Formats: sequence, structure tokens, C-alpha cells
Amino acid sequence: MKRILVGLDGSPRSDGVLTLAIGLAERYAAQLVLFRAIGVPSEMPPKVWQDDSGSLEDRLQQSAHDYLEAISARVPERLLGGHRTVVEIGSPWQAICSAATHEEADLIVIGSHGYGAVDRVLGSTAAKVVNHAHCSVYVVREKA
Repeated sequence: MKRILVGLDGSPRSDGVLTLAIGLAERYAAQLVLFRAIGVPSEMPPKVWQDDSGSLEDRLQQSAHDYLEAISARVPERLLGGHRTVVEIGSPWQAICSAATHEEADLIVIGSHGYGAVDRVLGSTAAKVVNHAHCSVYVVREKA
């Protein structure tokens, strides 16, 4: 195992996902790629994209990069192989799978969550990543 893509969404469970990914990277001498997907609702009003302070897309991407930069301070530098953060706009599960392929990840580490009856077992994003990723996926569950 050489490269692990770590899907982080800014939620409280992201700390557990990152901690587990760091442990795996140390154990297998792998490099981490910290990843954040930005989902934009399809019903976004067109005026939002015309804001003078920069596009919504630019602001969302900058915010995601800032988040990954801040969280990367917790990761030993040797595990990042330089500067390894990636942000993509799109459906989270598709963006994660796409980034994993592009980054040649051997493993994806993501968190699970439970909203509905089926999602309590495996979150919908996590389930789609598990079903569509080209590599293995480690789903981190929250402690009860």
C-alpha cells in the first residue's frame, strides 16, 4: 500500500477518520492524500455565481483548501509526501472515486453516518464509494 486517499467532510467524525488514516499510513509506510468534496446544490440561484467578491465556486474551493491546510497540521510531514491536499466540486461519492483513481490511491478511508434506516448501516455516500471505487475502502464508524 503506497497511497491512501482520506475523505474529510469537516464534520466532527472527520477527526476519527484522520486519526485512523494516520495510523494506517504509519503502519504501511504509505502517503496520505487529504481530500474534500464540495457539493453544490443544483438549484443554486444564478446570481450567486455573479458575486463581485469572486465566484461561489472559488470561495467554496478556498474554504475547503483552508480546512485541509489546517487539518494537515495534525499529520506528520513524512506521511504527506510534500503538499498532498485535493479539493473537487461534485457529488461527494463521485468526486472521491474520481480523486482516488487520479491520485492512484490503494485505499480510501472515509467516515460513515446514519440518517435514514438504510443509511444507519452504511451512509449513502459511503455505500456508493464502496460500490464504485477502483480500490478498497475502509469505512470508519463513530463510536457509540
